[in-house]
This record gives sequence, C-alpha cells and structure tokens, in this order.
Amino acid sequence: MSGLDIFAIIVLLILLFAVVAIWIVLAMLPGKIAAKRNHPQAEAINIGGWLGAILGGVFWPFFLVWAFTKPIRITSAGEAEEIQDLYKRIAALEAQGTSRVGRK
Repeated sequence: MSGLDIFAIIVLLILLFAVVAIWIVLAMLPGKIAAKRNHPQAEAINIGGWLGAILGGVFWPFFLVWAFTKPIRITSAGEAEEIQDLYKRIAALEAQGTSRVGRK
C-alpha cells in the first residue's frame, strides 16, 4: 500500500465519520428544539425525530415543524367560553359565505 492509498483511506474514514455525526445531530435536532421551547410533547417529538432519521428523513420535517408549534392551552373557564364563541362566529361567517356563493 502506498502513501496515497493510506491518505485516501484516511479521507474516506473522516468523511464517513462526518456523515454519521451530521446524521446524529439532525436526528436530535427536533427533540432538542422542543425541549428548549418547553413543548408539552417534547419526548414524542424527540422519538419522532429519531424515527424520521432512521426512515431516511421521510417524516423528519414534520417533527421539526411540530417542535416549533405550541398547542393552545386553556387556563380558565372564561378562555374556554371565548374559544367556543370564536368557533360559533367562524361557523356563522362560513354559513354566510356559502349563502353568498349560491346567490352569484
């Protein structure tokens, strides 16, 4: 084996190590983001990030987006009533919009 062959093997090993390290960092990224943002489903996002990485990145972007979202937390009965009122207003607007479409 010549010096050039040894150099090529060393370069290939470094590249292989870099690819594995990047893969691990990307797999951990959604879970770390969710934990840093105190997401209530941080553990599920962490597992999903690893699962997405194992499956070749198919679902990985979904878990990354999920890590940045926060579910609506209802802290009081008043807020729950306000949300129900908003749903009713949206339904009324949708009904009004569909009735206008029929007139044109």
